Amino acid sequence: MTDFSTLHRRKQALIIGSGIGGLSLGIRLQSLGFDTIILEKLDGPGGRAYQKRTPDGYVFDMGPTVITVPHFIEELFALERDGGWPGQPDYPAEVLNGERVRVGESGGPRTREYVRLVPILPFYRIYFDDGTFFDYDGDPASTRRQIAELAPGDLAGYERFHADAEAIFRRGFLELGYTHFGDVGTMLRVVPDLLKLDAVRTLFSFTSRYFQSPKLRQVFSFETLLIGGNPLSVPAIYAMIHFVEKTWGIHYALGGTGALVRALVRKFEELGGRIEYGAEVEQILVTDEWGKPVRRPLGPRVARGVRLKGGEQRPADLVISNGDWANTYLKRVPRQARLVNNDLRVKAARQSMSLLVIYFGFREDGRPLDLRHHNIILGPRYETLLREIFGQKVLGADFSQYLHVPTLTDPSLAPPGHHAAYTLIPVPHNGSGLDWTVEGPRLVDRVLAFLDERGYIPGLRERLTYLDFITPDYFEGTLDSYLGNAFGPEPILAQSAYFRPHNRSEDVQNLYLVGAGVQPGAGTPSVMMSAKMTARLIAEDFGLQGAVRPVDSVRR
Repeated sequence: MTDFSTLHRRKQALIIGSGIGGLSLGIRLQSLGFDTIILEKLDGPGGRAYQKRTPDGYVFDMGPTVITVPHFIEELFALERDGGWPGQPDYPAEVLNGERVRVGESGGPRTREYVRLVPILPFYRIYFDDGTFFDYDGDPASTRRQIAELAPGDLAGYERFHADAEAIFRRGFLELGYTHFGDVGTMLRVVPDLLKLDAVRTLFSFTSRYFQSPKLRQVFSFETLLIGGNPLSVPAIYAMIHFVEKTWGIHYALGGTGALVRALVRKFEELGGRIEYGAEVEQILVTDEWGKPVRRPLGPRVARGVRLKGGEQRPADLVISNGDWANTYLKRVPRQARLVNNDLRVKAARQSMSLLVIYFGFREDGRPLDLRHHNIILGPRYETLLREIFGQKVLGADFSQYLHVPTLTDPSLAPPGHHAAYTLIPVPHNGSGLDWTVEGPRLVDRVLAFLDERGYIPGLRERLTYLDFITPDYFEGTLDSYLGNAFGPEPILAQSAYFRPHNRSEDVQNLYLVGAGVQPGAGTPSVMMSAKMTARLIAEDFGLQGAVRPVDSVRR
């Protein structure tokens, strides 16, 4: 192990927020020799991945539940204090060429010291409004068999889609996934390849080239909704999600995503990091290069620390925000210090949709649940509903939902004889002007009635033993997301690569960002990648390039 702490005095780093991105970055900074403190507004870790426990024994993950690419997690648990990660490829040969784990534990040897991961099959059961379903499991033989039953005329189209999605995956994820697009030149160099791969047209248009069946167009495009993207608007580069899941699978942390969060906290603290809860950051302190107040956004502007709610100031050598990108700038960086991320630019960015999430517990009644761990229940309208949510910003006459029933895999999350579940419904963000104190309870009643009456959970309303829900107001208030967005800026083409918010602030030296709102984007694997990208930028700025220089293991 190389000791990089001798290359510089211990620099003090402050991270705002203990989401998965903030925790992952904290671990990496500790491995680079920084002294890191994470300041968390809430009473526990996780941010969007906060875990809720009820007095009667239910456990609910309030946010992300889909885990992919176990290698990213293994990397974090393998890091050591002051060791960096020099000479390590981003995708070692055994990760690229190994068999996907389908049974048993799927975490690596270091991961197993902290948390247990298990594979989930199928990845998702996708229910259509007519009662038919598609088990999306990443197995080519199973996929072909189901396509042959559902729309045999699309079998040839699937083969072409499979080949083209793999090409996008190799270029877009394996080769470019860790590229920080901090300048126009970096982006322009990859544009010809993306055009050649047809990766810039919209995802739904891309899938429609291969499939005539409306059902299959939905099956191979819905996943971007789980990272805040409208399939009708996001670029086809996101077709790579199909191959990310096919290559490494979908996994679950026993005890819920909260167990993974607690494991990351433990690792961070073992490396000497510290987390403070109930520590809400009110402002990022910015001065000019001589330590004087900034009058206008010209000349050097430097982050010097933060001021907490209540007035306490915390000095630091660098500050990283794991909070919402828009509100980081609008609320916490003084207006006079912002030229690129000015109010007009930040407010003009298109934000992702929001969510209504219902957390509920119910009694078993002897009838087996004909559900899977992850269930996508699509409504009768797909394209029209998406336009209502993202464009018109209204609540439609119907809805689609993601129903998560983790107790089918992990009964420990509910009292004996009970199930814990949540169902997630995409809704417009608070730019809609909807009154969620009125619309929230109404939509909850409609969704529960649907699950009951359509037979997904028969007798649900009589079997309920616990019920709670969150709306866009939770995202805007508790999580401090601009307009109550659930995933940061919407991942449209005009907000991708160089045009997505940068991980190194263009306005303020020694200010960085990490998480769903910046590059590469939202989703658990992406925020872990974001942490590695931001750590590399910090290493570059603080003269530690040797501690993080990768070896290329991917050949074109």
